[in-house]
Amino acid sequence: MLALAVAGLATTALAACGDGEKPPAVGDVLRFPVAERKAAPAVSGELLEGGLYDMAAKRGSVVVVNFWASSCPPCRLEAGDLEQVARDTAASGVIFLGINTRDGRDTAKAFVAVRNSYPSIFDPGGRLSLRFTDMPPVSIPATLIIDRQGRVAAVLRKATSAAELGPIVREIATERAG
Repeated sequence: MLALAVAGLATTALAACGDGEKPPAVGDVLRFPVAERKAAPAVSGELLEGGLYDMAAKRGSVVVVNFWASSCPPCRLEAGDLEQVARDTAASGVIFLGINTRDGRDTAKAFVAVRNSYPSIFDPGGRLSLRFTDMPPVSIPATLIIDRQGRVAAVLRKATSAAELGPIVREIATERAG
């Protein structure tokens, strides 16, 4: 089952490339100029703790979306850095959202209880990542930064650190609306 899901994600990534372009490699940090940004897909779902989350309601804020699983060692390593950047940028209108894949609900809840102050959508089948057809986060961890207009501004297809993520988020947070 997991092999089929991975194959489907890889096919989606390859189909998103045209004119002989290669899909972005895991480990890439992709930044998109304002004029070339594409709208992020609809992201909504059930939160780990219950209730619903809809990213459309966050329009006007920068939204940092992190795809993670508790069984992923790089995800565990970056969790503290994500939390630090979330705290450091909150006053600038930046919102963080986790999207948990591959975990059972109790395992995911135990992970975030001691690591994150921001919400996480429970998506064990990884369906939300498939919505990013232009730039699927085919591996975990992956972090996407959505600008205030709801467009994908940056994609980090690897574990990140506060030193790397913080400046990117702050730069996007200071962009003028338009």
